[in-house]
Amino acid sequence: MFTTRPELVGTFGMVGSTHWLASSAAMAVLEDGGNAFDAAVTAGFVLQVVEPHLNGPGGEVPIIFAAAGSGPRVLCGQGVAPAGASIEHYAGLGLDLVPGSGLLAATVPGAWDGWLTLLRDHGTKSLRDVLDRAIGYARDGFPLLPRVVDTIELVSDLFRDHWTTSAAQWMPGGVLPVRGGRFRNPKLADTWEWLLAAGEAAGSDREAQIEAARRAWSQGFVAAQVDEFCRREFRDDSGRDHAGVLTGADMASWEATYEDALVVDFDEWSLVKAGAWTQGPVLAQQLRLLEGYDLSYVDGKPTAETVHLAVEAAKLAFADREAWYGDDPGVPLETLVSRSYATERRALISDSASFELRPGSPDGREPLLPKHIIGGPSTSVSDPTGALGEPTVARSGVTRGDTVHVDVVDRWGNMVSATPSGGWLQSSPTIPSLGFCLGSRAQMFWLDKGLPNSLAPGKRPRITLSPSMALRDGRPALAFGTPGGDQQDQWQLGFWLAHRAGLNLQEAIDSPMWHSNAFPSSFYPRAWTPGELVIESRAGGDVLAALRARGHQVVDAGEWTLGRMSAVARDSADGLLRAAANPRGAQGYAVGR
Repeated sequence: MFTTRPELVGTFGMVGSTHWLASSAAMAVLEDGGNAFDAAVTAGFVLQVVEPHLNGPGGEVPIIFAAAGSGPRVLCGQGVAPAGASIEHYAGLGLDLVPGSGLLAATVPGAWDGWLTLLRDHGTKSLRDVLDRAIGYARDGFPLLPRVVDTIELVSDLFRDHWTTSAAQWMPGGVLPVRGGRFRNPKLADTWEWLLAAGEAAGSDREAQIEAARRAWSQGFVAAQVDEFCRREFRDDSGRDHAGVLTGADMASWEATYEDALVVDFDEWSLVKAGAWTQGPVLAQQLRLLEGYDLSYVDGKPTAETVHLAVEAAKLAFADREAWYGDDPGVPLETLVSRSYATERRALISDSASFELRPGSPDGREPLLPKHIIGGPSTSVSDPTGALGEPTVARSGVTRGDTVHVDVVDRWGNMVSATPSGGWLQSSPTIPSLGFCLGSRAQMFWLDKGLPNSLAPGKRPRITLSPSMALRDGRPALAFGTPGGDQQDQWQLGFWLAHRAGLNLQEAIDSPMWHSNAFPSSFYPRAWTPGELVIESRAGGDVLAALRARGHQVVDAGEWTLGRMSAVARDSADGLLRAAANPRGAQGYAVGR
């Protein structure tokens, strides 16, 4: 089949990410003797600068990793809801959904502590080593992606009228920046330099410096500035002005944590995901539902039968996500990914497209859904002139943006998959003293009581961010992922099916992608369109026609529009390393040797 690029193969190290500068920076660290963890942290900070419409320092990062010779682990860099974020508080403001933007949607920023925790425990480089390139791009400038300018233009009226601190940073002099031009964020560079100085004041010990920099963020200048800024009122998706509830005390009381990974076996392969505080387990549920089917690819393209079965499995898995997932000890996760439960649910898949939202009853328990869903599907979208809750591919395939992703494997066998997000420039007003804004991940909570994903202080929202790893014969063999909100574990499903069908990493990424919009979005205003299937036209006119004949409401997304996958792999038998990255948008890149 035709591929846009070669699959990279080497023995030293491999990086794949959503931006060429991040991939190059990470590879430079590997070349300088760093390991995969040093490289991933470096890429993570560069991505905060060069893809500011998709992530930032005020966001979050879930990470799946495996140290050489060890099994996979999860590092949670997703902050929790503030102490003042109660259902009663939001209801008292007349809200039935958490706004998708603005200060009320902020959770504790988690990316800084997540990346530094990974660096402290598994890296070898100093904090300055991994921050220098990001600081350089922020201070000296970087090429501004056209999509960044498109995003700023979309919210320019909001910036001018309500978020004036954002206008000052992203529209200096009231003028849109130049597409592809050199852009600087010196205030962010100042913030990072201040944190570095605080770390290096602790002495020459690497770990002591990292610990001091962590404290400087959560208990020092950054936390103080966040606390002060959140007392101000700003416009959000509700159409009204609200102050935030996040405080410096919330930041001081939280830190990134490690936890066991979810490992689900599929013959000689095992899928590795984070728990049900992410949507990650839906990929395992989809694969369980599809066991036993002939999921074929012809000349690198999925058949209509393959797409139909995958979409119907997605509908069932994501319906369970709505009913059962959340940061809650009562989630019946073992049952949800079991073969017996999949056999029961598989009986619902027919030859025709379903238009129903059908959560199951694991362990005989009755599913509970939010009132917003029980009331039927909503297809409304946010006012395009206002704040945007969703950083991802919008309904019907129209692109608003998405998130970022990075995968790294090194010659020693260390492997990392990370999906940073949040704190994008359109999520919340810029904090002028820091050069970045807060995230809006709290929009994923429900304001109904008694649900696994109900808002509560100290709780993580059920996020869409979903890095992946796979083991082969019990050994880490593949790290992969994509931005894309609710679509992440659908595009990853397509990648997995294509790769298992015999396509190499690049061929699997280049293969036509699809996703369903037949379940509620995780982003404000939680819209959904039963029966809607978005697919790249490269799948073929005959495939699209066959899907329409089965009742799917097919949306032709164009030739190269869906997914921003990247992947790295390691063959434990011969030590060969591989990498590939998405060509869509002419931005993602894999590098290695």
